[in-house]
Amino acid sequence: MRFTALLLALSLPVLPAQALQGDPVLLVANKQDNTVSFVNARTLEVSATVATGEGPHEVAVANDRRNAFVANYEGKDNSISIIDIESRRELDRLSLTPLREPHGLATSADGKRVYVTTEGSQAIAEIDSATRKVLRTIRTGQQLTHMIALSPDGKKLYTSNVVSGTASAIDLRDGRVIRNIATEQGPEGIDITPDGREVWVANRLDDSISIVDTTTDEVKATLDAAGFPIRVKFSPDGSRALVSCARANLVRVYDVAARREIAQVQTGSVPIGILIEPSGQRAFIANSGAHSVSVLSMETLRILTEIRTGRVPDGMAFVEGENK
Repeated sequence: MRFTALLLALSLPVLPAQALQGDPVLLVANKQDNTVSFVNARTLEVSATVATGEGPHEVAVANDRRNAFVANYEGKDNSISIIDIESRRELDRLSLTPLREPHGLATSADGKRVYVTTEGSQAIAEIDSATRKVLRTIRTGQQLTHMIALSPDGKKLYTSNVVSGTASAIDLRDGRVIRNIATEQGPEGIDITPDGREVWVANRLDDSISIVDTTTDEVKATLDAAGFPIRVKFSPDGSRALVSCARANLVRVYDVAARREIAQVQTGSVPIGILIEPSGQRAFIANSGAHSVSVLSMETLRILTEIRTGRVPDGMAFVEGENK
């Protein structure tokens, strides 16, 4: 049974079904169900569920808002599910074999390219979103290349390499690794500031965050983040960073400029995925152990409500609504 989140929904007007077509949509990858949930981000109701490949961990949407790309991390098909957003159906399942274990995803600003880490191959695949062909493979040479962050200008890409204890800085113009940057142990979560000046890397085994200067590609500061920090996400204005701490069942909130923690927010069990909507008003936290998504007010830093999605939710993506 799916539950409709009540707290926020009570404050929203009741709209006829046809008026909801232009509303923003939150996509949630459910790892154990092998599905993606489509959540109306206005009413917070699950409007559709689409089957994917096995173990979908991450999802990304191109800026044209037509297709979603889902990394099917588990199983043997090493695939990307391509989902039509309007019709809510899987259009294609792109096999990346011989590349193995696709995971972290990013789309270029123009929507023409999709980048995916292939953890089992220590590489990143660059995919043409229109032809659905792999254009090139960029090798990191690092163990467990897991998550990915694309610079705002599209010229550089950063990966977190969990076992190697590094973050790779990659020049996308010539497809080469500029530097494998030593972080702390177990780097996994990674994001780049909206101005492109810093990359923050969450080191889950050392309970820390490494702050990388993108000009020099060197670590210039380290912050404490106890509780198995596993994801990091910046607000659209770059003023705050949210870090999910999976074993502490909370999200830590940091003042980016001051580089200090300003709040802790209790979530559901095992929070992993984080997404902040483009307006910056709300954040969504996927609680993998609670099979739910927490909705966080970025103004009050309080949980507004919970959305029941599928089992073991993790990666998320957002599609902005249309003005009609």
